[in-house]
Amino acid sequence: MDQPKVERLLRLMKLMTGNVNYTVNDLAERLGTTYRSIYRYIETFKDAGFVVHKLDGGVYKLGKESPYFKDISQLVHFTDEEAHIVNRLIDGLDDTNMLKQNLRKKLTSVYNCTAVANCIVKGANAQNVNHLVEAITEHRQVVLKGYASSHTGVVRDRVVEPFGFTTNYVQVWCYEPESGMNKLFKTARIGSVEILSEEWQHAEGHNRGYIDIFRMTGFELQRVKLELGMLARNLLVEEYPLAERDINPLGDGRWLLDTEVCNYVGVGRFVMGLMDDIRIVGSPEFEAYIAENARKIVQLIGC
Repeated sequence: MDQPKVERLLRLMKLMTGNVNYTVNDLAERLGTTYRSIYRYIETFKDAGFVVHKLDGGVYKLGKESPYFKDISQLVHFTDEEAHIVNRLIDGLDDTNMLKQNLRKKLTSVYNCTAVANCIVKGANAQNVNHLVEAITEHRQVVLKGYASSHTGVVRDRVVEPFGFTTNYVQVWCYEPESGMNKLFKTARIGSVEILSEEWQHAEGHNRGYIDIFRMTGFELQRVKLELGMLARNLLVEEYPLAERDINPLGDGRWLLDTEVCNYVGVGRFVMGLMDDIRIVGSPEFEAYIAENARKIVQLIGC
């Protein structure tokens, strides 16, 4: 079997095991071949012992009950935090070790956006995410149909230029021409996605913003310093692994977290839960934020 055919079979297997349903014509278009070739490839799968299901609308899927079948959803996808941990392990290998170079190559070449989206996003939302991935790849504008805004409570269509995702495709970064602003849209609140023929018109204005160690997003950063006891330090690293890069030992069982945050919401929640083991250092604005939230809690419980 020639290499191009093997590559097409592998790509077809990926498409037929994802969350998005494709007809034979859809599959042919994505693989750059004819529908007759797709039917031949499907017969090849059957001959190899795979179970092929034909669904309503002419959709074909590979059955998970097939012998030797390994669902693509079981493949490893690394979030930023997981990649941080894996990179630390790889960095521990000697530079002369060929495994180090090979692992880095594989980690950077194996994953692509569509495959990752299929692995992570389940249910009806998968179709929307995959349309967004396609639009980002092709630099196209889209309509987020029936987007339900939590800020205004209004459900309406939004014309945007999508250009990136947050961890696990929870939100998509978009430039909105109507407002002239970069915004985050929660993928779960999108009714459907329509890819437009218009290409990006405002690429120079795309700004992904920041994501801090507490997974908060924004376009400005504020520095926060915290002195942590052992309990606070351990819980911080366990819950937010990226924080480890910003922690330095002070001695006597104390550590200093020196980091930048997009807002005080994430770090505030952490501090409020461990106030006995944390001291705020040189951050008067953050001290005021914590004091105000403590006052609200006192009022809430009626003390």
